[in-house]
Amino acid sequence: MAEITIKKVQTKRDLDTFIQLHYDLYRGNPYDAPNLYSDEVQTLSKDKNSAFEFCEAEYFLAYKDGKLVGRVAAIINHRYNKQWDRPAVRFGWLDLVNDVDVMRALLTAVEDYGREKGMKEIIGPLGFTDMDPEGMLTKGFEELGTMATEYNFEYYPQLMEQMVGYEKDNDYVEYKVFVPKEGMPDKMKRVAELCMQRYNLQVKKLVKSDVFGPRQYGHRVFEVINKTFGQLYGYSEMSEKQMDEYVKMYFKFLDLEMLCIIEDWNTPDHDVIGVGISIPSLTRALQKCRNGRLWPFGWWHLLRALKWKKTDVVDCLLVGVLPEYRSKGANALLFYDLIPIYQKYGFKWGETHVEMETNGKVQSQWMYFDHEQHKRRRCYKKAL
Repeated sequence: MAEITIKKVQTKRDLDTFIQLHYDLYRGNPYDAPNLYSDEVQTLSKDKNSAFEFCEAEYFLAYKDGKLVGRVAAIINHRYNKQWDRPAVRFGWLDLVNDVDVMRALLTAVEDYGREKGMKEIIGPLGFTDMDPEGMLTKGFEELGTMATEYNFEYYPQLMEQMVGYEKDNDYVEYKVFVPKEGMPDKMKRVAELCMQRYNLQVKKLVKSDVFGPRQYGHRVFEVINKTFGQLYGYSEMSEKQMDEYVKMYFKFLDLEMLCIIEDWNTPDHDVIGVGISIPSLTRALQKCRNGRLWPFGWWHLLRALKWKKTDVVDCLLVGVLPEYRSKGANALLFYDLIPIYQKYGFKWGETHVEMETNGKVQSQWMYFDHEQHKRRRCYKKAL
């Protein structure tokens, strides 16, 4: 029986090997949405990712007969652990060949790291924060992936079922929501217009100067996300430094027409109480960026998708409304603004972000549209 060797990532070259494995393993796959190489370096580098203010991590590579066969990240999010009183080590960035022994060796490396750090359980797949991909795909292997999620082969959950002591911790669901060919659902329209008239909630469309200007709308967007997602599984509050990082990372390429802000005009500063962030699907463009690089031609495919919207799919990256405003119809107001924009660009359907299967309030917002639940993801746990 061939021996499996686990090697800790220690050099920049090791990190390059760690990142490159995903591109090699999924090359030519029609459903995977590979991340840009530069984004992976940013996220995984301890001197570049502000999450390392409250996280620590190690990365491991698995070799069999001298051949690279797997990778995994071991992450401890101290802020999350303290907030939820849950001393847990996370596993993420899990990729491997179809070999149960490789899966066992990789998870054992994370378990051992967690025990050394005094952790009591292992959970995952999870990233450093909720802004990283979450969950292992268990349904929807023939559905197009998104930039915000991680695709995996069907054998991943099959191998997980063979891991002793691992069980379900949480399931996420994702929906395909069909854009009306014309007009908008009558009920949604009535709720949205009533929301504006009765509660004085208003749509705000941003220009570039709003994002970085005196009112700092970029920060205000992520403050709403903090308050909206604060009590959800796996979430840890974003710091000011992280907000700066995400504003610079995302707002530089967002089409602000496809971003909707809801303000409460009853407050002196017109408080932001809801946000809807969407982009044209970049999956096909990312698949054409060889090894996640923008050069020599990857930039053109991304520009084409972002500027000319040459796709049928719109990705609903983040939809968040403060809890106290949900019963007032603020969610309907978001799509009251966005649906005509989607129709203008010819999008046929939208891809939702991951939602906890128990979060009925979030899922109820799709009741206005034809929709189907087409993907499911699972996070696992095991006591150490």
